[in-house]
Amino acid sequence: MSMKATIEVDGLRLRARHGVMAQERIVGNEFEISLSLEYPPALKAVESDCVDDTLNYARAIEIVRQIMAEPSYLIEHVAGRIREALLEAYPGIVSGRIVVSKPAPPVSAELSEARFVLEF
Repeated sequence: MSMKATIEVDGLRLRARHGVMAQERIVGNEFEISLSLEYPPALKAVESDCVDDTLNYARAIEIVRQIMAEPSYLIEHVAGRIREALLEAYPGIVSGRIVVSKPAPPVSAELSEARFVLEF
């Protein structure tokens, strides 16, 4: 039987200054980020019980925080920068899904959330 290792971080909430509108880049908005990363090297941690043998989700969260601290106009761009930074830190990632959501974007009272999903 073959196994697959996926590390997930779901619903990380951060305040950041991403957006096309000038006010968004000054005041900022709340964002929610979720990650699902296929990382075969983590299978070693199943036996070893050692954090050095897996994708350390605390480090992955810190990477996301650093990327979120640098303003972008588009959440698409933010997701791409998160992808690049995670792949650089963890070259063993073989695929993934990054979701960047902006709850209550300032474009319409009827819109409760804008979301971009990047699968690779």
